[in-house]
Amino acid sequence: MILKIVSLFLVFIAVLGMFGKLGLLLPRRLTSAKCPSCGRYRIGRGPCPCGKA
Repeated sequence: MILKIVSLFLVFIAVLGMFGKLGLLLPRRLTSAKCPSCGRYRIGRGPCPCGKA
């Protein structure tokens, strides 16, 4: 019984990894939340702390 649970868990993790490689689970708006000059993620709607954008 434990072997079946472990094998199902490993299959589930492998399927999640395949979807992650394809980029289906990540929202596309994360790339737009980065500062174009320094590349850091911006939190909220305010300007970036680097002051360039």
